[in-house]
Amino acid sequence: MRIARSVLLIAIVTTLLVAALPNPPRAHAESRAVADTHASRWTEQQAADWHARQPWFVGSNYIPSYAINELEMWQADTFDPKRIDQELGWAESIGLNAMRVFLHDLLWQQDAAGFQKRIDTFLSIAAKHHIKILFVLFDSCWDPNPQLGPQRAPRPGVHNSGWVQSPGAKALEDPSQYPRLEAYVKGVVGAFAKDDRILGWDVWNEPDNTNDGNYPDPKNKVEIVAKLLPQVFDWARSAHPSQPLTSGLWKDQWAPLEKLTGVPRTQVELSDIISFHNYDKPESFESRVTSLVPYHRPLICTEYMARSNGSTFQGTLPIAKKYNVAAFNWGLVNGKTQTDLPWDSWQHPYTDHLPPIWFHDIFRTNGTPYSADEVNFIRTITGRGTAK
Repeated sequence: MRIARSVLLIAIVTTLLVAALPNPPRAHAESRAVADTHASRWTEQQAADWHARQPWFVGSNYIPSYAINELEMWQADTFDPKRIDQELGWAESIGLNAMRVFLHDLLWQQDAAGFQKRIDTFLSIAAKHHIKILFVLFDSCWDPNPQLGPQRAPRPGVHNSGWVQSPGAKALEDPSQYPRLEAYVKGVVGAFAKDDRILGWDVWNEPDNTNDGNYPDPKNKVEIVAKLLPQVFDWARSAHPSQPLTSGLWKDQWAPLEKLTGVPRTQVELSDIISFHNYDKPESFESRVTSLVPYHRPLICTEYMARSNGSTFQGTLPIAKKYNVAAFNWGLVNGKTQTDLPWDSWQHPYTDHLPPIWFHDIFRTNGTPYSADEVNFIRTITGRGTAK
């Protein structure tokens, strides 16, 4: 009886002592593991706090003039820091302070260390010009069969004739490749998770885009992407980036949330900040913005400006500034992507004549602006750049 009481007393004291420890090692490790596994979407307050620290971002979707696609931009044999430095200098001169830039999973698979080093070099060049970068991890647009190595020449008279999807159709349809895609997302986001040169991570561009029959996408592409997109958000978030995650709404209805299903609903529910595309007239742009305001998240228009479609700098940027919406037009420098040509060039290539006005892009390859009025307007509305 006496022995039993002693044992009981010792047990009670030991329990009290352990409970009094500030962080028992095992419990701390377990809570840390849970946190690592279940990183969560930013709260509205976290998103608002982030937004309050940012300037008004006005930028472009950037691909160097020498590159027909993401692979040619980044591969070791064609990566050209000198040309990038020159082109981002032109951007800085007209008041642009951000660029949206596409990465590719095959580059990480080919040479993760080399790709990471080139990304770092690119970020240093951008920082030199006071430009922050919104990186795009995956993209469902255009050619679904990307291949490393030398890229084909542009198709004469055709808009964006060599852009490639990431992941390609084969990887998208093959779950055995998903661990490789996961390693890419976790690797690249993890490498730059605390880098203040990065504005944010656009995890998937137009995920459910089936390219209007221009390419033979998988028949069940939308179904595949709808299941994979939440995983991609989880992969990126598990790296605990200090920058926000997003994926841009681009078609159909965007609000209210209860009427959304599939990919658009995932984009809204998992994005830290809400991004969207709009290539239409100013009244359409403003209508889209006001439909998104009730989500109480910072807004970024990650694609706009198609002159012949009624989307212009002079029409869109005043509305974006009114609502404090960041805005990225498509195209900085005209080059091998040929995005001065309109979308309908896929059906009717402009081989005999050029359209009367450029569709996208700001600069010619020699650095002269397509429109002096446009660049002066950008300088004026941003209050930045070099006076001309």
